[in-house]
Amino acid sequence: MSFLSGVLRSCQPIRFYAAKQHQKLAPVESKILEKLEKYFKPQHLQVVNESYMHNVPKGSETHFKVMVVSHDFNGIGLVQRHRKINQCLSEELEGGVHALSITAHTSEEWIKKNGTFNKSPPCMGGDASSH
Repeated sequence: MSFLSGVLRSCQPIRFYAAKQHQKLAPVESKILEKLEKYFKPQHLQVVNESYMHNVPKGSETHFKVMVVSHDFNGIGLVQRHRKINQCLSEELEGGVHALSITAHTSEEWIKKNGTFNKSPPCMGGDASSH
């Protein structure tokens, strides 16, 4: 067995939530997670509601970051990966999700990045501290 196949075999789907682990997920966040898991069968998945970082009412579900590692991205470029994710989440994008930050990697790319993703920049349109 090669090193890469050993690492990939040990990869388990991981979920990360901005909300506390013991709290029930909000409806839109839950739907995004469900759809991405079903459609991409990812080796790693993070869905983060970043609405709290923006000038929106408390409890909003308008700004999300998704990080998907999937074999489905093998052999296709970045734009096509984003299109696939946007297509998968088209209902949410039409129904109130204002912003969707996407990071999409193959398993090999994920390993080369040592299992890390870039941090989101701060919102330039103000903060939600007044809400």
